[in-house]
Amino acid sequence: MKVGLPVRGGLAAIPTLLASVLSAASLHLDFSHEVNELPLLADSLRYEKFGEESFSVKRLAWLATSFSFNTSQGDELVFPDPVVFVPTQGTTLSFPDFPSETITSINFYLGPTQEVNHANPAQYSPTHPLNPIVNQLHWDWQGGYIFLALEGHWRALGQGVPGGFAYHFGNDHNRSRITLPVHLDLRHESRVFITLDPQKLLKGLVFATDGATTHSQKNDPIAAALGKNLAKAFQIKSIQKGGIAAPPHAPDPIDLPASPQPYPITLPRHIPLPLLPSDNPLLVSRVSLGEKLFHEPKLSRNGEISCASCHQGKTMTDPNPVSTGIEGRKGQRNSMPLFNLAWKKSFFWDGRVSSLRAQSLHPIQDHLEMDESLESVMGKLRSDPSYPPLFKKAFGSGEITPENLGLAIENFLLTRLSFDSKLDRSIRGEATLTQEEQRGFELFFTEYEPRLGQRGADCFHCHGGALFTDHDFHHNGLMEGDDRGFEVTTQKESDRFKFSTPSLRNVALTAPYMHDGRFATLEQVIEHYDSGFHLSPTLDPNLAKHPEGLGLSEADKSALVAFLKTLTDEAFQSSQ
Repeated sequence: MKVGLPVRGGLAAIPTLLASVLSAASLHLDFSHEVNELPLLADSLRYEKFGEESFSVKRLAWLATSFSFNTSQGDELVFPDPVVFVPTQGTTLSFPDFPSETITSINFYLGPTQEVNHANPAQYSPTHPLNPIVNQLHWDWQGGYIFLALEGHWRALGQGVPGGFAYHFGNDHNRSRITLPVHLDLRHESRVFITLDPQKLLKGLVFATDGATTHSQKNDPIAAALGKNLAKAFQIKSIQKGGIAAPPHAPDPIDLPASPQPYPITLPRHIPLPLLPSDNPLLVSRVSLGEKLFHEPKLSRNGEISCASCHQGKTMTDPNPVSTGIEGRKGQRNSMPLFNLAWKKSFFWDGRVSSLRAQSLHPIQDHLEMDESLESVMGKLRSDPSYPPLFKKAFGSGEITPENLGLAIENFLLTRLSFDSKLDRSIRGEATLTQEEQRGFELFFTEYEPRLGQRGADCFHCHGGALFTDHDFHHNGLMEGDDRGFEVTTQKESDRFKFSTPSLRNVALTAPYMHDGRFATLEQVIEHYDSGFHLSPTLDPNLAKHPEGLGLSEADKSALVAFLKTLTDEAFQSSQ
C-alpha cells in the first residue's frame, strides 16, 4: 500500500481521510557533510585516502528529490514534490505535518526525474532549489542538472603544489535511489541528521591513475565508481527530539511614496528569475533618482567625479586598467561592469559587501576614490533645491539619508539589464550563429577531459549559465601580487588570490580584463588559459586539474573569440 502525501515547498498536505485517523508531528531532515564522523572542513589538504593521496574539498553539493518513507506497517509514504539542494555547508528539509508512524527507512533520489532534468530551468522561482542561480548545478545550454558536484585539490603524499579534481555526477542513467534504514517513532517532533562522507564517496579512486575529472558519460569508470559508493557514503548519524529555531521576525515597514509606480521589467524565457530585495521594490521614482545620483559629482569631495566616471557607457565599465579617483589618485583594481546585478549576492572584486545599497556608499568614503564623508554628501544634497522633491517622490518620508541614497542607486542599478545578444536572438530563432561561432560555443561548453579523448575550452565551470558567471570567487592562475582578493574579506587563507567572476556578457565591450586590468584583448585572456597557470594551493580545481593549459589550436582560439563576441548586446554597443 502506498499513501500519497504530495508536498509543495516542503509542506505536507495530508489527505483528509488519513488526517482523521492519524495525528501528525513535524519531521526535519538535516543534511550535512562529514569525514570520519567529523564536520567537513573545506580549507586544506587534510584528508587522506589509501595512504597514497591527500585531498581537500572546495565544493560538495547535490540535489535530492522524490522522498518516501517506509513504515513498520509495510506502507510507503510517498512525497513526490519536494526537492532539496544541499550546498557544501548543508541544509534542512522540513515536513511539518507528518503522520505519527514508525519509520523504518528514509528514501530519496539523487537527481531529478528525466522530465524535470530536461525542462526549462528558468521556470523556477528565485528561491526554488532547482533555480540554477540557487544551486549552480545546471549543465546550462547543453541541458540537465549535475546531480552531485565534488571539487577540490589533491596531491600524492609528500609532493608539492597540488592538482585539482572535479567530479560531476549526473545524466539520467545515473539517477540513484538512496535508502537509509532507521527506527524512528514519529509521535513527537523529530530531527534526523543525515551525512554524506566524501572520503567514502571516493573509495577506490586514485586521482593520479584514474583521472581527476568526470562528467559522467556512459561507460565512464569514475562515474561508475561514484555510483557504486553512494550507498555507503550516506548515513543517518543521529536522531534528535524537538524542532528547529523559529524564523526571524517580520521585516520593518517599507518607506513607500504616496503613489508608488512600479518599474516594469521583462525577462526572456531562458533567464532564471532573480531574488530582488523585498524591502526595496523597483519604483519609477526611485530608479530616476538613483540614475541622477549615479551621475552626481557632488558625491565626491571636490566635485570632480561621480559614480559614472569609473563606470562609463551602458556597460558601466572603466577603459583604464585601474580606476582613477579625485586628484588623479590611482586605485588598485579595474572597475567592474555594472549590469545584470540582480542575480549577484556579493559585490566588489573581493566580495566585501552583500548588497548594492552598501556597495554604492563605499566609493564615496574611499580615500582613493571620492574621498568624501556621508554627512557632507547629505548636506550638499539637502541644500540643492532639486533633490528634496525627488527624494519625496521616491520615499514617503522624503528623508535625504545615506540609507535612502543607497536604496535609490540600488534601484537604478537593478534595472540595468542586457539579454539581447546575437546568442539570445539565436535561441529565439531570430539569428543563426556562423560555423566559427558555433564551434566556439561548443568549445566553451565542452569539458577538457583528455582521459576520454575529449578536448574543449572548459570555460563553462566559472562562466556558464544564462548569466555567463557563477557569481563565485576563483583563483584563476594569474601571477600573484600584493592584492589578496577574497581573503581580505573572509580572513581565510584558503581564499587567497580569489576574485569575483565577472559575467562574459558584453565582454567584447568591457576591456581591459581581470581585476587589475592586465589584459587588453580577448586573445590575451584566452592565451592565459591556454598556456598554463601559475600553480598555487588556492588555484581553482577546474584549472588545477589541467595545469599545463588546454593546448588549443589557433583556429580554436579564433572560434572562441568569435563566440564571445556573440554575447554583445547591440544596444550596449551603440552607446560606446
